[in-house]
Amino acid sequence: MSLKSSEKIDTNLYKLVIDVDGETWNSAINQAFQKQRKNITIPGFRKGKATRGMVERYYGEGVFYEDAFEIIYPDAVEAALEEAGLEIVDNPFDVDFDEVGKDGLTFSLKATVKPEVTLGDYKSLELKKPIAEVTDEDVDAELASMQERGARFVEVEREAQLNDLTVIDFEGFVDGTAFEGGKGEGYELTLGSGQFIPGFEEQIVGHKTGDEFDIDITFPEDYVEDLAGKDAVFKIKLNGVKEKQLPELDDDFAMDVSEFDTLEEYKASVKEDLAKTKEEAADQEVDSQIFEKLAGLVEAEIPEVMFDHEVDNAVQDFSYQIQSQGLDLQTYLAYTGMTEEALRESFQERAQNQVRVRLALEKIAELENFEVTEEDVAEQYKTLAEQYSMDEETIKNILPEEDVKKDISTTKALDIVKENATITEVDANEYIAEDVAEKVEEAAEKAEEKPAKKATAKKTTAKKTTKKAEDGEEKPAEKKTAAKKTTAKKTTKKAEEKAEDGEKKPAKKTTAKKAPAKKTTKKAEDEAE
Repeated sequence: MSLKSSEKIDTNLYKLVIDVDGETWNSAINQAFQKQRKNITIPGFRKGKATRGMVERYYGEGVFYEDAFEIIYPDAVEAALEEAGLEIVDNPFDVDFDEVGKDGLTFSLKATVKPEVTLGDYKSLELKKPIAEVTDEDVDAELASMQERGARFVEVEREAQLNDLTVIDFEGFVDGTAFEGGKGEGYELTLGSGQFIPGFEEQIVGHKTGDEFDIDITFPEDYVEDLAGKDAVFKIKLNGVKEKQLPELDDDFAMDVSEFDTLEEYKASVKEDLAKTKEEAADQEVDSQIFEKLAGLVEAEIPEVMFDHEVDNAVQDFSYQIQSQGLDLQTYLAYTGMTEEALRESFQERAQNQVRVRLALEKIAELENFEVTEEDVAEQYKTLAEQYSMDEETIKNILPEEDVKKDISTTKALDIVKENATITEVDANEYIAEDVAEKVEEAAEKAEEKPAKKATAKKTTAKKTTKKAEDGEEKPAEKKTAAKKTTAKKTTKKAEEKAEDGEKKPAKKTTAKKAPAKKTTKKAEDEAE
């Protein structure tokens, strides 16, 4: 197999013509025949006993061509791309047979390739590192959080108050008719948590264990369609009232939650840990600034399909996140009233920045000509094996060495940017205030550029009152919101998203040069053209 020609026909678009020699082609045809022969029947022969020649004479010479093409296609395309020195960013399309016969095959295809990148000055970035000292208030807040975690709820014989944990049976009615999903039994509700729609929890305050009473509420206008804006009555039975009791902050508390014998020792440890956390947050903010600046330094005509793939990854990541909360993506969309298109649109800006940052780091690695040694690769595999509690051979089978080398190169690229940057330490509060001021100024400038739209008060979507509990009961549940956008270094991304909970294994990365065995769809053609 060999590359016959490689021609650039448009920005980031090439047409390749590939020759497959007769020996390779006939070997593939024979493999296709062997796979199918046991199911082939022709007159005069028992099923599976006809020779390849007999089958070809009966059904036609090209009877096995399509299956043979699928056999040779991936290796042929990979070899041709390597020979042409091209790195594709999407599946090839417009795959056509130019010549085909027993003596060999010539076929052509179109491929969208990685864009040529011009990068601005990446060695003189000016960055700010927000420094925040750990205060006594920070330590007190952390101790209060630990107290909350150690809180216990004790049954009390008094009227329910805000922050109490109540146990209720409830059933909702609209116009005297019970509605679906509006019933629950033995549900634990903390009053004031905002878990139910506005007005619900407050009306339980003042009632005692054993009380049966009605609650009148009006569903918000932007609630689910069948209930939006309607008046409802919930019949409530209060089965129990429990008061939150916090543990005392003393030496016993310190011994319960840590390895320290005294509260003062524990406070000192908390302060040290908070300092480390704030230092890590400051370093992450520096990285975030680097990513933002690098994205702005990239000059390239980037294929839209690269952004689409990054959005696909973001949606997949988000799907894994909500699966860990017991929801699948479609159920989440139904609960929130969001369409999949709207979800994808919410990831667009982040996806574009991530693609630009990746291209920038890869360009820096190319310009700096980093050497990635065998020791580097071995150390990375070892780190991943320890991270996911898997043996190194399994990791190697999942993540190709070339992908690991690329990850190492981009990490080194980020390091060299940081080493050459001017990093000024600033007070964290001043930094935040300055950032807010800049965003306000940007918003004002945008408002001046186009006519102002009439402002309307947007009502906050109310939280759902019900969801299926694990035991089949219906229980009120909080409405879940989409994950916040984050900027982070992406190394071995597929492995991370599959292995976080210890049950999912790292997924094998697909390399850009691996082509599928079958022709791509019209959609892929439209995107690339």
